[in-house]
Amino acid sequence: METVPGEETQLVPREDMFWSCRQTILEEMKKKFSQIENAGEEPRVLCIIQDTTNAKTVNERLTLNLPASTTVSKLFEDVALKAGYVNGSFHLAWGNMTDMVVLDQSSEMPLSDSGFEPGKKNFLQLTDKDGEQPQLASGESGTVDSSGLDDNTQDRFIGPLPRDGIVGCSNDYSSYSYASILKSETGYVGLVNQAMTCYLNSLLQTLFMTPEFRNALYNWEFEEGEEDPVTSIPYQLQRLFVLLQTSKKRAIETTDVTRSFGWDSSEAWQQHDVQELCRVMFDALEQKWKQTEQADLINQLYQGKLKDYVRCLECGYESWRIDTYLDIPLVIRPYGASQAFGSVEEALQAFIQPETLDGPNQYFCERCKKKCDARKGLRFLHFPYLLTLQLKRFDFDYTTMHRIKLNDRMTFPEELDMSPFIDVEDESPQTESCTDSGAENEGSCHSDQMSNDFSTDDAVDEGICLDSASSTERVLKPKSLLTFELFSVMVHSGSAAGGHYYACIKSFSDGQWYSFNDQHVSKITQEDIRKTYGGSSGSRGYYSSAFASSTNAYMLIYRLKDPSRNAKFLDAENFPEHIKRLVQKEKEAEEQEKRQREIERNTCKIKLLCMHPVKMVMMENKLEVHKDKTLREAVEMAYKLMDLEGLVPLDCCRLVKYDEFHEYLERSYEGEEDTPMGLLLGGVKSSYMFDLLLETRRPDQVFQTYKPGEVMVKVHVVSLKNETIASPVSVRAYLNQTVAEFKQLIAQATGLSADTMRVVLERCYNDLRLLYVPNKTLKAEGFFRSNKVFVESSDSADHQVTFTDSLLWKLLDRHGNTIRLFVSLPEQSPGLLANRTSYQKVGDESEDSFGGTKSSTKSVEAILEESTEKLKNLSLQQQQEQQDLGSSNSDSQNTSDVEHADSLSQEVSTASSASAVDNRELENRIQIVGGSGTASDPENQLPSEERSDSDVNNDRSTSSMDSDILSSSHSSDTLCNADSGPIPLANGLDSHSITSSRRSKAHEARKETWDTAEEDSGTDSEYDDSGKSKGEAQYLYFRAEPYCQEDGSGDSHKCLLVHVDKRITLATFKQKLEPFVGVPSSQFKVFRVYANNQEFESVRLNETLSSFSDDNKITIRLGRALKKGEYRVKVYQLLVNDPEPCKFLVDAVFAKGMTVRQSKEELLPLLREQCKLDLSIDRFRLRKKTWKNPGTVFLDYHVYEEDINISSNWEVFLEVLDEPEKMKSMSQLAVLTRQWRPSRMKLELFQEVVLESSSVDELKEKLSELSGIPLENLEFAKGRGTFPCDISVLEINQDLDWNPKVSTLNVWPLYISDDGAVVFYRDKTEEPMELSEEERNELMKKESSRLLKTGQRVNYSPRKEKALKIYLDGGPTKDPGQD
Repeated sequence: METVPGEETQLVPREDMFWSCRQTILEEMKKKFSQIENAGEEPRVLCIIQDTTNAKTVNERLTLNLPASTTVSKLFEDVALKAGYVNGSFHLAWGNMTDMVVLDQSSEMPLSDSGFEPGKKNFLQLTDKDGEQPQLASGESGTVDSSGLDDNTQDRFIGPLPRDGIVGCSNDYSSYSYASILKSETGYVGLVNQAMTCYLNSLLQTLFMTPEFRNALYNWEFEEGEEDPVTSIPYQLQRLFVLLQTSKKRAIETTDVTRSFGWDSSEAWQQHDVQELCRVMFDALEQKWKQTEQADLINQLYQGKLKDYVRCLECGYESWRIDTYLDIPLVIRPYGASQAFGSVEEALQAFIQPETLDGPNQYFCERCKKKCDARKGLRFLHFPYLLTLQLKRFDFDYTTMHRIKLNDRMTFPEELDMSPFIDVEDESPQTESCTDSGAENEGSCHSDQMSNDFSTDDAVDEGICLDSASSTERVLKPKSLLTFELFSVMVHSGSAAGGHYYACIKSFSDGQWYSFNDQHVSKITQEDIRKTYGGSSGSRGYYSSAFASSTNAYMLIYRLKDPSRNAKFLDAENFPEHIKRLVQKEKEAEEQEKRQREIERNTCKIKLLCMHPVKMVMMENKLEVHKDKTLREAVEMAYKLMDLEGLVPLDCCRLVKYDEFHEYLERSYEGEEDTPMGLLLGGVKSSYMFDLLLETRRPDQVFQTYKPGEVMVKVHVVSLKNETIASPVSVRAYLNQTVAEFKQLIAQATGLSADTMRVVLERCYNDLRLLYVPNKTLKAEGFFRSNKVFVESSDSADHQVTFTDSLLWKLLDRHGNTIRLFVSLPEQSPGLLANRTSYQKVGDESEDSFGGTKSSTKSVEAILEESTEKLKNLSLQQQQEQQDLGSSNSDSQNTSDVEHADSLSQEVSTASSASAVDNRELENRIQIVGGSGTASDPENQLPSEERSDSDVNNDRSTSSMDSDILSSSHSSDTLCNADSGPIPLANGLDSHSITSSRRSKAHEARKETWDTAEEDSGTDSEYDDSGKSKGEAQYLYFRAEPYCQEDGSGDSHKCLLVHVDKRITLATFKQKLEPFVGVPSSQFKVFRVYANNQEFESVRLNETLSSFSDDNKITIRLGRALKKGEYRVKVYQLLVNDPEPCKFLVDAVFAKGMTVRQSKEELLPLLREQCKLDLSIDRFRLRKKTWKNPGTVFLDYHVYEEDINISSNWEVFLEVLDEPEKMKSMSQLAVLTRQWRPSRMKLELFQEVVLESSSVDELKEKLSELSGIPLENLEFAKGRGTFPCDISVLEINQDLDWNPKVSTLNVWPLYISDDGAVVFYRDKTEEPMELSEEERNELMKKESSRLLKTGQRVNYSPRKEKALKIYLDGGPTKDPGQD
């Protein structure tokens, strides 16, 4: 806006310019509003982007709401702008895919055509491109690197140390630019945590950031022929350091290093101490570097010396020895002290502070020849070049007997002056005696024999050495040479039970501090370092809990400040030749890995299915094919993948689009053999919404064309005469076809007459719909992709009957509700067989119908089957009467047919002859199987192991009456074309093996219902006592086929393959099983076997088998089954004064309406026989059991279900009484009491007190009478926790609420209102026992052990630590005896 001089020389705006600007602004606003209105009419695409390239941004989301017409390339520009990255330096991938599917940045297609859904959330991930981190957009301040060049003169460089791409290098490595090498914004590469290897990562990063160690490691050369590179620790460390310096990745793996340690994958799940690892790894390196230039590297860098001395205070005689150390352990809190050291300097001063040996600890002086007072201590003689301080934060609490972590605040300086810690005494000793014994100090100090390793050579002793001069000759070097600079802080975050390590390391290149936290590397400040000092928000810095967590410094590493010795990192041009070759080798390996990733990104991964042409089973595999491979090449790959060579020619195979869930062939790919798979499948993905089927055919067959839009129909032909349902024939139809046209199509495929044809569609499980409207389309009838129909074409009168009353409906209904069960039968004992010999029906019908031979002798099992013939006939005759079948057939053998005990036999007279044949066939099968069996052992042991489905003999050859009523036929299918007659087609796809599993899968998807021993009283009115329906009898199918199954030991076991209508009740099902078990249904139990091999008894006789599904397993056990109103009860003995107060006794059966005394009478013989307990009925009681807690005492006159609630799987305590029962009424209260004796530090045994009321005064009076404690001195407290409410004798005085101020027991804080409460009591005038510290510690250990055994107060379970070992020979030696 222009301004003009006004009065008083002020600048004022011109009016015309003001209005002109205003008009311009209004026009711009109108234009913007117009654009917004137009954009509002267009659908919008909501994009939510997660930036996964940086640890700081991984939890953040970028949100863009773009018009659907926005191109993909414009999307990349908008994301780059919002994220602050250079466009083209990152990838965008779909975020909802299991594998990364990358978007094409150059695509000009609109988002709506690129897979984005308008109006929905579209999740994307911003990822690295080609393994490189996205480049930040310009505008950041430049940093000066070690070479003095800033960002204006070279590639963007954020990193403290020169790498192999420094500007000006003329070698082969100058092609690396910093922008491409540096993965994270710091320029450093992280280490992947294998599982719990954070301690290893922290130490490795510290060693990598130590110039002297890294340079020395680079100077060592690996000799290929002398050692395996896989087991060479120095070589694998060398490779790791090279990758840390040159890799483009954000983080690299440490598996090669740990493999060289001899560790397997289990070691990754073991957490160890970082200081322990440091010592063990240094020892391993020393062993590996023997006879090399690096043999003494560890000692030169990390080893110091100190003097352990004892000086007589009378004559001044001093005895000493020299010890070496790699690190100095500093105590945080001295033992028994109330205050911790506040700084490292204080802890170091305490480390060298001498102690006086006096009194009983006097020292025997060699000169004085007597015991004298003496001074014992340590003096530092030599400090290492790299000084390691371990802060001892892990301690042991003798009060709680737990390992704990100390969080006391301890400061440490960035520069540490060690000159005050060299002890230069004013007094001179008269005599010094060197007793260089070589014994090792405790803790982390080494010992040494003062060998040539410690000469006066400055090249060896970089620090200060004062061991060769007397105190009068000691000359200190300048103080500056005793100043150490902090450069690594290893931090532990967690508790004594476990935690996480990370390292804070300062770069010697630029002085910047960095946090190396596994794969994440970031810059930090001095304030972050100060946060590792420790200390809590409260006044207490001491954590007594084993799980108290804190974050604080654990190891500190300082480097001596000496310009003449402080090294710099080797740059690329100064690398040794073998390191240059290693860099090139790793570069090529990384490029190869990059190319492999690129191939992976262009590989289509899709599920491949194929029906094996010989085995007739569906095979499954994963087809991985490059997007540029053609369909012809993909077929060849699938052919080899399914291993069909030699079985089917390659030209007899093709790939078709397939929907496995609906078993639907979507389309075939005729004429597209040369189309790339990426285009054919609709893009590169790791998973697709469809599958591929490798279809095969015989050479004389032809492939049918599958067109998109067709529906697949599996047609089952039903024969009313034979009561069979044939295996399916596949037909393809269109949804717009009418029912009449569809019948013509089926007629061509099956040869049936379309005029008399009835078509029934199964829309969903057992939902049958008759298609009777000729002009209605298949779509209107409910057809979908894959359909199942049943067709019947005959001239019978069944056509005139209502569909739901017809024989067709009953047959289909039976088919839909029949399940297959595997029943394991019990072995029969000889005693049972002998008792039933009087019921044998001897006959000569032992002829084998299969082989035509007659048995010369009868086996025990055959005799059993004959002996149960009468029971079988009687049972089925009773069933016939109850179902009112009224059959006119006088032959009792026909009525005993287990397959036709239903109402259908009335309606189909033509089936009677077949029924008789099937009956004889079944009996002969039973005799044959029984003849091959063996008798069980005389102890009648019941088998409990689960029988595997795969072990079952699946030979289901049956008579024509029930041939494949469950679609179990394996006959080949015929597929028909609507335009022509039947065409022989490819074998496999439409086989029964694909289609027959549908109903089984539907059953498996249902949630299983667990059986309980409780009766469902709500349905009692619908059933009689036997569990059968009181209403009209319903046709229920049952067919059992015996077979033998061998167990692991080779013994055979009797089993049944049962096909049964799942609407049958359990009572009827048991009655059907009676002929095969050999005893009445009341004398055996049915156990259902679940997937985890657990068995649960099914006891609800009035419930159906609807909760069962195909191929469920059932185990039959002999024994009395529960009747209506009965419950199985577990009886445990209560032993209040035993270490294990709860002991299982027996299983018993209690019934509704039974009194407690009656149940006790039933228990007496069981206790005598099974537990050898001979009790009097008046000398034991039953009482409620709630987990381990004893509860209400049951009185003899109490009635179950009326006075005592009883349920399935009930548990009860049995308590043996020393005297007659005192509990006579429900108003009484039984309390378990225990006296505490402070003077003896002991708890007496439990004693029961029976109270007439809930009065506290009565309780005190009873306790006073029991113990003799005066009433005024008696105090009591309620026990805590579960019975027996055990507590440490050291804590009982202060941990319990003694003498609560209440008058009744049923109020707070006691809440004692039921039997079984635990009450402790004591004499308040009794003084506690005086314990010394040793006695207290010993008692503490005993109490801790006792409480752990009883399971009380076990709130700390120390982690079982595995010793840290590094194996120099490649791995631990395995015990040959171990598996």
